[in-house]
Amino acid sequence: MPESLGEFLRARREQLSPDRVGIPGGGRRRVPGLRREEVALLAGVSVEYYLRLEQGRDLHPSDQILGSIAAALQLDDEAAAYLHKLAHPAPRTRRRAQPRKARAALQQLLDGWPLTPAYAAGAAGRVVAANRLAVALCPFFAVGSNPLRAAFLEPGMRDLYPDWDDMTAKAVSGLRAMLTLDNADPGLLETIGELSVASDRFRALWARRDVRARTSGLTRMDHPLVGALELNYEKMILPESRELLIAYHAAPASPAAERLQLLASL
Repeated sequence: MPESLGEFLRARREQLSPDRVGIPGGGRRRVPGLRREEVALLAGVSVEYYLRLEQGRDLHPSDQILGSIAAALQLDDEAAAYLHKLAHPAPRTRRRAQPRKARAALQQLLDGWPLTPAYAAGAAGRVVAANRLAVALCPFFAVGSNPLRAAFLEPGMRDLYPDWDDMTAKAVSGLRAMLTLDNADPGLLETIGELSVASDRFRALWARRDVRARTSGLTRMDHPLVGALELNYEKMILPESRELLIAYHAAPASPAAERLQLLASL
């Protein structure tokens, strides 16, 4: 579910061990990770001020202070950007439904890629357009399906992805990076709530607060009809509808390319 600035700070503080920042452990600790006063010292702010941030009593920290805290918590660039987004959320905007003509044009575009599995997901995470090869690659890429939900709750996804642990970790860290907490879709929040209750794996990953946006990468699948596939993926945000377009492609003349072509012919 959407979290506050304080929740994020607390979670990342508890994940950072004293030895990673050069602070002696000091024997047995009552709390995991760093203490609040240690983060305040590293960031160069008062303990009282840092406490107000974690408790949500100071909602307007400056960029300079946020940068100091990000450095103290050893956040990478994406996690630091996420920290700034939590502290200074964008103004809430009203979403406009995508016109039927635009949706039909998107479907036509995907259908024009017979050897490139591709689908588009709306703000709630459900697939709104997909070509035939995407559905042949994974039935949970079909229109109306929710790939995020399926990744954690459908056994078939474990069978399809031999690197299921890595795939689910990337899915959750990418979700955090893309989620606009001030303007999140109610359907997506409902899915996050369901997964938080129904999936131990999702609950553990969500609690880690990892933030990592991936617009491209490599994934492996073990397809029941054509066997092992090593595919590149590309993720693109469609500017007007804000829908997420995901396309998979294989290296030319590779075994995966031949198997995709075989799958398209079946």
